[in-house]
Amino acid sequence: MSSLADFLRSIPYFTVLSAEEVKRIENEVLECSFAKGEILFLEGEPCHGLYVVKSGQVRIYKSSPEGREQVLLIAKPGDSFNDVPVFDGGPNPASASTLKPSTVYIISKETLLSLVADCPAALAIIKLLSMRLRRLTMMVEDLSFRNIVSRLARMLLNLAAVEGRVSPMPRLTHDEMAAIVGSVRDVVGRALKALERAGAIRIEGQRIFVEDSEKLREMSQISNKNRVHQV
Repeated sequence: MSSLADFLRSIPYFTVLSAEEVKRIENEVLECSFAKGEILFLEGEPCHGLYVVKSGQVRIYKSSPEGREQVLLIAKPGDSFNDVPVFDGGPNPASASTLKPSTVYIISKETLLSLVADCPAALAIIKLLSMRLRRLTMMVEDLSFRNIVSRLARMLLNLAAVEGRVSPMPRLTHDEMAAIVGSVRDVVGRALKALERAGAIRIEGQRIFVEDSEKLREMSQISNKNRVHQV
């Protein structure tokens, strides 16, 4: 086997593939070199495929609107990244740039998906796991960049979308909401009052109603840097 084929076999995705399947990937792989500090791709862009580091180091990170960054992974030789959008069909969930001069292999999502095309059940499972991993990545972003009011506003927007309407919300206790947004009940109570004062929601007893979905969406973007002082 060639050195590239040996390298591909060292990647967990490909260790059990036949020689013919590895050869097919080898024929499709794209090798790219990047200077230190160069951006490979940005969060929100369409996914081009799975990236594997041949040499160098690549950091995978999330960015806030104010330019703050949260590093999710430092990828070293042999490490792969950007798996999630390959399988769930969404955009890149994070950005990637090099920490030093680096060479990476790019394996197109079409090539990867073809490996499980004959097993719809496996593809469905992988897609589900990828969607859950994307949600966990979004949780990291929320905890890193958003204050409690913002996290709570986003949670309420998501619940409204699940319900298929903007009001009322499903019944959740303050403890349950605190567990979802990574806080405590007293802080959640104050955050709800802040959202109500802003006119985004209305609280009636144990029920929460969305009064202004655009205002709620606007408040879901408040960063930790721009805290709501009433909370």
